[in-house]
Amino acid sequence: MENIIKDIDIISGEEAKTCDFKVTADENTGKSRRLYIESYGCQMNFSDSEIVASIMKETGFDTTSDYKNADVIFLNTCSIRDKAEQTVRKRLSQFNQIKSANPELKIGVLGCMAERLKEKLLEEEKLVDMVVGPDAYRDLPNLVGQVEEGQKGINTFLSREETYADISPVRLNSNGVSAFISIMRGCDNMCSFCVVPFTRGRERSRDPYSITKEAQELFDKGYKEVTLLGQNVDSYKWSPQENNKARLNKKASEITEVVHFSDLLEMVAKVNPKLRVRFSTSHPKDITDEVLYTMKRYDNICKYIHLPVQSGNSRVLDLMNRTYDRDWYLNRVQKIREILGEDCGISSDMIAGFCSETEEEHQDTLSIMDIVQYDFSYMFYYSERPGTLAAKKYPDDIPLAVKKRRLQEIIDKQSILSMIRHKREIGQVQEVLVEGVSKRSTEQLKAKNSANKVVIIPKGDLKIGDYVKVKITDCTSATLFGEIIN
Repeated sequence: MENIIKDIDIISGEEAKTCDFKVTADENTGKSRRLYIESYGCQMNFSDSEIVASIMKETGFDTTSDYKNADVIFLNTCSIRDKAEQTVRKRLSQFNQIKSANPELKIGVLGCMAERLKEKLLEEEKLVDMVVGPDAYRDLPNLVGQVEEGQKGINTFLSREETYADISPVRLNSNGVSAFISIMRGCDNMCSFCVVPFTRGRERSRDPYSITKEAQELFDKGYKEVTLLGQNVDSYKWSPQENNKARLNKKASEITEVVHFSDLLEMVAKVNPKLRVRFSTSHPKDITDEVLYTMKRYDNICKYIHLPVQSGNSRVLDLMNRTYDRDWYLNRVQKIREILGEDCGISSDMIAGFCSETEEEHQDTLSIMDIVQYDFSYMFYYSERPGTLAAKKYPDDIPLAVKKRRLQEIIDKQSILSMIRHKREIGQVQEVLVEGVSKRSTEQLKAKNSANKVVIIPKGDLKIGDYVKVKITDCTSATLFGEIIN
């Protein structure tokens, strides 16, 4: 099967605004109805595509990696960046050319873009047959049926309850080693630049026992690593009485049992000491010392935290409605270093040229990078998204040339910092997990260390899924190189 998941450590500029994951499903096994899925944007979309594949499989659809042979094509979309939307539009045009020769082909847009642009895509531009929001995937078989009967299929209802906890995802493009587990849906943070609260709804957390059950099943199938996913994992909060965070907080005096993220992290770590546990994404306002101490207690919880800063300036952070300032963020980083040590990997997201950002404020972002010394970052220039608080309240007043120049300065700074962080690991002995074959040579393997860094090692007698001790011997700004320790 063709594997076209992009594996990016340092994302910058235009590349970052296309797609992090372009996912096609497994090969068709011979049934008459074939489904092709592409997923754009974040890890959450990739995980959602696996849920969609499972739902469709139950109604007779197998998956195919050749869209030319598909009966139904789904594009699982993201609205975070304008370039991502433009990429999806171009892809829809390509698929519609195929549809002109095969009118029976059905095309659907899923996810955030469907929620935001349903009328345009379905009625005005007539690019798709169905639009389905991220909380309506259970309705897909019914919507496909409606389309096959000559109707348009639409369901963008946002749920306060849906978590898909009972669905066992079909693992797409899997290496058989690493898998995603969605632990929550939606977002209650109203960052002014972000559309997610409007396209994915309010936060609700998934039953922790279904999460540990899924982790156990994955381990039993041979998987060695799981990543717990959520828009803001640190705000995970579940009770058998209530899974909607806003309502749970209102009923706090009535709730007798609450599972927080630190509790969930420990539960998953206890599934098996040979199952590595990662998580993404953390919000600086919510990551607690309890989470950090839980990470320290369990060797199989990877020592890596994605902690988006977005800007190093407190005024800009306030405009972004991030609900923390520069000092708060640096305090959290200091706690990470105190509790987990200097080897804990920290990565970030950064936005260059947000509304009204001055040169001095841009310099604050560069300076916070120097203080934290991120291992890698996902870097963008500001792209105004219709419907967001920023689009309504603040003029997008930084010239594009200035945004691009500031972004390039951030990229250049991160390249230097990544090299510094990698060089300090030369000479260390680390346990790595083999994930696949190196792109450059079939005689080398690609592995990951606890801090989420790629380590290239000799193939030898190793196989994918092996844990192996290596000594780090060399590096680039993106990759470590190691030799096997016997």
